Amino acid sequence: MPINFDSALGIHADALRVRSQRAELLATNLANADTPNYKARDIDFQSALKMAASGQTSPSLNTTHQKHIAGSGGSSFDSQLQYRQTMQDSLDGNTVDEQVEQSQFMQNAVQYQASLEFLGSRFQSLTKAIRGE
Repeated sequence: MPINFDSALGIHADALRVRSQRAELLATNLANADTPNYKARDIDFQSALKMAASGQTSPSLNTTHQKHIAGSGGSSFDSQLQYRQTMQDSLDGNTVDEQVEQSQFMQNAVQYQASLEFLGSRFQSLTKAIRGE
């Protein structure tokens, strides 16, 4: 009987992928903390996870003519990107609050680690089941 990894691992593989994308985005926000007019962005994790679990990708562009080139959205979670609301306006138009970004980054890192540990335990369970232990 073949093992279906999607059903065996559950949603945690998708959560790991979304958390990784979110870590990159939060790191980009932190790197641009001093860039004038930079707007901090974040991923709506719940809707991105639902989209990843259902196997959807970002909505594709509609073409109105058969010779139009089909567009490819860069990230699979581009439709889930949102701009972060500012706590306090800055003179240069930058909306990055370093303390908020650092706390979000650390919270995301802890949740990423939890998903990794859960997946590790699932693989251990599958290995034991295959060995008949």
